[in-house]
Amino acid sequence: MHRSGPNAISDKIFAARVKFAKEQAVMKKYEPKQMAASSRYRNYFPTLPTEIRQDVYGRMNELLTEEKEYCDKGNYAHMTQILTSIALYEVLQKHGYSEEEAYRIVSEEMWKFLDPSGMQKLAGKSFFLPLMKKIVPFGFKKGSGYGWRYTWHKDDPKDEFRFECNECIYAKILGKRNLMKLGAMCCHADIINYGNLPYTDFIRTETLCQGGDLCDFRFVRHKTDAGDGWERNKSI
Repeated sequence: MHRSGPNAISDKIFAARVKFAKEQAVMKKYEPKQMAASSRYRNYFPTLPTEIRQDVYGRMNELLTEEKEYCDKGNYAHMTQILTSIALYEVLQKHGYSEEEAYRIVSEEMWKFLDPSGMQKLAGKSFFLPLMKKIVPFGFKKGSGYGWRYTWHKDDPKDEFRFECNECIYAKILGKRNLMKLGAMCCHADIINYGNLPYTDFIRTETLCQGGDLCDFRFVRHKTDAGDGWERNKSI
């Protein structure tokens, strides 16, 4: 039977939580080969020469030792991306690529993997913002381990959802290595995923990885699409 209104939203929330729980239950180990295969480079990585892949695995092993405090269950997805990005960026340079070439490859291959169509389709539904207000705090609580801190706002109007990230392991791990450009690269993934949502303006004015004091996230819902009475903000 088709359900609508609050019941439909509850069903969506329940389904999303079940899916997340299943993904957590089969979480892979902190092992370089598995992490690379789970990262956003999973399609690109097999195209690399064996020697480069082996060197990336070796560098990731070193990074796992250096950053073991962050290697908990909640941080697994984040660490796969952070450590694979660092290792790939450094190893490509070791094998003769310029810094500019290495960054271009790492950033383009990561962004190429992203597919915002699912989020865009969901944003076309009237229950999108209420769903986000439930799912995002739950997902971030379960999908963020040691080193994160968020501020949530329960008094947002019905057409707005906002929160701040006050501490971020991307900024912590990449900052001490002077690799904040890789952090900014990861921040840009949010622009790809949320920057063109129907009826919804994604607004972010600063991020920790781009020199800000925090990462401010704000989603504003409109009755019309962009260009019909309102224009999208230029977020970072």
